[in-house]
Amino acid sequence: QVQLVESGGGLVQAGDSLRLSCALSGRSFSLYSMGWFRQAPGKEREFVAAISRSGVNTPYADSVKGRFAVSRDDTENTVYLLMHSLKPEDTAVYYCAADYNLARPNWASTKERAYGSWGQGTQVTVSS
Repeated sequence: QVQLVESGGGLVQAGDSLRLSCALSGRSFSLYSMGWFRQAPGKEREFVAAISRSGVNTPYADSVKGRFAVSRDDTENTVYLLMHSLKPEDTAVYYCAADYNLARPNWASTKERAYGSWGQGTQVTVSS
């Protein structure tokens, strides 16, 4: 059974940077493409970023493009989300998710329904 544990959230000021981490255990990390999603209070959960198994494909939501960077370290079984120039509207609970994807190493879905395993989330609060 796959387990995902996020860390790195916190309270920061607008313009600051923050790095989220998500560690996968229970199965081989290299078999999964990974995604980051977020949910702000009163809003639907939305896609933020994803990374394929190969690391080649990294789609981003338009709202974070140019400010956030997703990466993975298969030796550490961890996916990262580096967030720069944070804005108050980035305030949300951030979730990582894993998509078992043996057949397509360069695929990274932007859709929630593609991901079968989810972490518990980590809170990011950006003050103005």
